[in-house]
Amino acid sequence: MIRTVASLALIVVAAWIAIRIVFGFAGGLLALLLSLAFFALKVLLVAGLVYWLLTVFSPDTAKKVRDTFRGESL
Repeated sequence: MIRTVASLALIVVAAWIAIRIVFGFAGGLLALLLSLAFFALKVLLVAGLVYWLLTVFSPDTAKKVRDTFRGESL
C-alpha cells in the first residue's frame, strides 16, 4: 500500500516537473513569436504609411516603387 502511494507520488511529482518545463519553454517560445509578430506588424504599418505618403505627394515615385516590387523593369 505504501509502495503504491509512494510510486504514485513520484509519478505525480515527475509529471508536475515535466509540465512546468514544457509550458515554461512553450511560454517563452510563444512570447518570442508574439513579439516578432508585433514587430512585423509595426514594420508593415510604417512601410504602408510611407507608401501612402508617396502616393499622395509623389505619384510617379510611388509608381516606380510599385513596379520595382512587382518586378516590372523600366
